Amino acid sequence: MIVVMNRITVAQGREEEFEQTFVERDRAVDQMTGFLDLQVLRPAEGRTYIVMTRWNSREAFDAWTTSEAFRSAHQKQSPGFAEGRPVLEIFEVLTA
Repeated sequence: MIVVMNRITVAQGREEEFEQTFVERDRAVDQMTGFLDLQVLRPAEGRTYIVMTRWNSREAFDAWTTSEAFRSAHQKQSPGFAEGRPVLEIFEVLTA
């Protein structure tokens, strides 16, 4: 199993709008083979959110990132949410 964490620093004043995109998301990722779950973590301090997904395997995650559903889901996002580039981190789960 892997955990994928996308750290996104949200532009000042756009936090609520950013959060709403996940409340209203189309859930295409939920249908992907190997997808386990998604959590959006709101920072206790600052504006760096973490979008965390869990996958059965790296191959399942890679299939998502190259899918038409991925492209479609990410085209629906409003531009200008992020300050700078998001930081993607991928971890292999050693213990559960």
